[in-house]
Amino acid sequence: MTITATDPATGKELSRHPQHTDGDVEAILSAAAKAQSAWRRRTVADRTPLLSATARVLRQHRDEYAAMITAEMGKPIREALAEIDKCAVTCDYYADNAAVHLADRAVLSDATDSSVVYDPLGVVLAIMPWNYPFWQFFRFAAPALAAGNAALLKHANNVPGCALAVEDVLRRVGAPDGLCRTLLIGVDQVAGVIADPRVAAVTLTGSTQVGAVVAAQAAAHLKKQVLELGGSDPFIVLADADVARAAATAVKARFVNNGQSCVNAKRFIVEETVADEFSRLFTEHTAALIVGDPSDPATDLGPLARPDLRATLHDQVTRSLAGGAELLLGGELPDGQGCFYPPTVLDHVTPGTAAFDEETFGPLAAITRVPDTETAIALANQTEYGLGAALWTTDLDRARELARHLDAGAVFINGMVASDPRLPFGGIKKSGYGRELGAEGIREFVNTKTVWVGPKADTACP
Repeated sequence: MTITATDPATGKELSRHPQHTDGDVEAILSAAAKAQSAWRRRTVADRTPLLSATARVLRQHRDEYAAMITAEMGKPIREALAEIDKCAVTCDYYADNAAVHLADRAVLSDATDSSVVYDPLGVVLAIMPWNYPFWQFFRFAAPALAAGNAALLKHANNVPGCALAVEDVLRRVGAPDGLCRTLLIGVDQVAGVIADPRVAAVTLTGSTQVGAVVAAQAAAHLKKQVLELGGSDPFIVLADADVARAAATAVKARFVNNGQSCVNAKRFIVEETVADEFSRLFTEHTAALIVGDPSDPATDLGPLARPDLRATLHDQVTRSLAGGAELLLGGELPDGQGCFYPPTVLDHVTPGTAAFDEETFGPLAAITRVPDTETAIALANQTEYGLGAALWTTDLDRARELARHLDAGAVFINGMVASDPRLPFGGIKKSGYGRELGAEGIREFVNTKTVWVGPKADTACP
C-alpha cells in the first residue's frame, strides 16, 4: 500500500510513500512511549530549548517547507511562507512562556502548604488536516512537547511530504528518538492506534463528521480529546460600521487559503441600510483577486486541494441559486487542468439555502441582509457551528456586550478571526471542544494534580 501526493494545480503525481504496516506502527508506539517516559522527567526549562531550535530551523528552511505546502495542497506561496513563519513564532512563544503557564500554583491556608501541579499525560495522537499542514501540527506540538508529552502525527494522506517534513524538523533539532513521529497509515488503522494503551489522548482538527467518529473511538477507551472541527463563521456588519474597511477585510477573511479554513468568514450578515454599499465593495475587491499558479508570488487564489472538494462546493452554489440566492460573481466550473474554482459571491442568501446552512469549504461568499442588529445576532447564531465570529461597528461598548451573545469560541471586533499563540482557540457546539494555544492550550494535555500537604507539626491539633 502506498500514500500518494498529487499537485492540485496540475493533477500531476508528486510522490509516493509506503504506508506503515501494523508492525511499523507497533515499533513507533513503543519508541514514543519510551521517549516520553524519559522526556517527562526533564524540567520545563530543559525541554523548551528544543522549541527555540525548532523555530530557528523553520525559519532557515522556510522557502523549502512553503514550496512543499504549495505543491501538495495548493496554498498560494505567500500564504505558505506566512504559515511557516507563524509556526516559528508559536514555538518561540512556548519556549518563552511554557514555564509560566506550567508553574506550580500554591494554595495556602493556615495549616497546609498545598499546590496544584501540571504533569504530562503521555503520548498524544494528533489527527490533522491538509489545509494548514505545518501550522496544525506545530500549533498542537509546541505546547504538548513543552508540557512533557510525546507527539504522534496522523496527517491527511494528500500531504505526506509535509507530514514527513515536520517529523524531520524535530529530528534536525535533536528531539529524542521516538518523541515526535509521523504515522503514514490508512483510516482503517486509526482506531487501533487510539485504542492502544500507550496512547493517552487524542487531538483532531477536521470535519465535524470525522470528529464525531474519533470522539466515539477515544471515549470508548476513556481518553482525553481536543476537537477543533468545522465552522460557518458569521461576519456581521452593523449600520454604523466602517463599511469600506469591513468590505476589504471581509475579502481576506473569506478567501485566505483558497477559502479552505474552518475560521474563514463564510456568512456575511449585513444590516440593510449599508448592504448595497458592502455588497458592491466586497464584489469589486473579490473580482480583483488573481487566480492562478499558487507558486507565483502574485497569485491570491490557487486551486482547491482535491477534485471532490470542488465538486461539493459547486453543488452548494447550484443549490443556493435554486433556493433564491443572486449570483454576483463566479459560480461556474472552469475548463482546464487542476482543481480551480473562481471566487464566487452570492447575495440575498437566506436561511434554508446551502450557502447559509452548510459549511462551505472554498471560495464562496454568502451575503445575507437583515433589518436590524437583533436579527443579525439571531441569524449569526442560527447554525450548528460555533467556532469564530467577526463583528463590525464603531460602538465598541455595545460591541463588547453583543459579543457576549454570540455563540462562538472567539469574537473579533472590527477584525477577521485568526489564531494567535497568546490566545486560546477553539469552538462550541459542532465546532468541537477543548482549546489550543495560550495558557489554556498547554494545559489541555496535562494532569492537573492537587498535591496536599498535611498540617505542620506546630499547628497540629492536640
